[in-house]
Amino acid sequence: MRLVIYEDSLAANFAPIATLRPTFELRCGHFSTRERALRYLPVTDWAFAARPEFNASLVAASPEATVFHAEWLSAGPVWFLNGRWLASQTDYQNLDEEAVGLVDGEIAWICLRSDEADLFRLGLTVEEGLTAAARHRQRQEAGGVLARFPWDLVNQNPTQIEWDHAARLAQTESSSAVDSSGSSPAITGPADRLWIDPSADVEPFVSIDVRGGPVWIDAGVKIQSFTRIEGPAWIGRQTQLFRTNLRGGTSIGPVCRVGGEVEASILHGYVNKYHDGFLGHAYVCPWVNLGALTSNSDLKNDYSAVRVPLSGTPIDSGSTKVGCFLGDHVKTAIGTLFNTGTSVGVMAMVLPNGELAPKWIPPFTRLWHGELTPVPEIDRQIAIARTVMGRRNVELNEADEALLRMVWQRESSKPSHQPSLVTAKS
Repeated sequence: MRLVIYEDSLAANFAPIATLRPTFELRCGHFSTRERALRYLPVTDWAFAARPEFNASLVAASPEATVFHAEWLSAGPVWFLNGRWLASQTDYQNLDEEAVGLVDGEIAWICLRSDEADLFRLGLTVEEGLTAAARHRQRQEAGGVLARFPWDLVNQNPTQIEWDHAARLAQTESSSAVDSSGSSPAITGPADRLWIDPSADVEPFVSIDVRGGPVWIDAGVKIQSFTRIEGPAWIGRQTQLFRTNLRGGTSIGPVCRVGGEVEASILHGYVNKYHDGFLGHAYVCPWVNLGALTSNSDLKNDYSAVRVPLSGTPIDSGSTKVGCFLGDHVKTAIGTLFNTGTSVGVMAMVLPNGELAPKWIPPFTRLWHGELTPVPEIDRQIAIARTVMGRRNVELNEADEALLRMVWQRESSKPSHQPSLVTAKS
């Protein structure tokens, strides 16, 4: 199978968590859409269609992949998969070459023939070309959901964890509830809903409650005594939990360090939340460092729907439980307090003064004593990022550095990037 994973026009809705990555690299459940597709489908060759600024970074991360172009399609039939599609393995098994898979009228997947390559030679975008091709296909319900905003990933996460857990368990030769040291956690609920990789290190006095959903603990995870985990939950490889109260609906990606209370949140990977503090209904990007006692609100006192300022424009989420959305390389100082529905851009630095931080903190800015100012010049920020990543044995490659510099140039040219006084009011 030849596959193209693509972004459509709604990609802009996912700022700030998709500022440095396409929508198909955002995590929900155990995987991103790209990871899930390559796992569930018999893919022989794959390409991507994303915002052009990501091309070099994506190729650096996946050298086997190709930037989609019309000639790639002319070599034979190609499946196109919407990067916002969140689905189960069963949904992936129902793909039909003669149909178009729809979710609420939007395309989730479609297969194009080589003679349809001309659609993309006419100057049409991928989305426009697929829409034209879909007119000549049978309509089929694709199943799953198409996320439209960052909070959709958080809301879908409990269900997606259950789907991914079931699919992985079916592909696993054995199930284990005992770590390599031979000690067992205290399990509440059916033990067959818990999977612990044999290389994980679970200390004594760890409690795992699987009554609300399954729990998957990946390779190399270390869980300190007096940690409590509620399902559904996924804990990615080499993550460490330090006396954590981990509530249901949470995905913690690889190489995170997590303490305190976390509820119904997605930590994409390489997140440091070592200290106490509450994180709820949030999405946190890589290389974020949350200082001691950093906390966010995820419920308004009047129980009304939360408005989220994505790129500074307030959007009604339609949900009463919405936390914060933190872009890559965000850093918070001790005692930072985030309001309900806060959005923080890439490389922002939050230095609190005892009050709620504003709900919108633009990229590459510093909050200090209520004043919002540009962070020091980009070379200094790149150097800090390189140091932080090196502490986890990851190198900042040329493509990712160029992407950061490009975003810096774009954001620093906006009038809103100028220093200003801000408040926590929405």
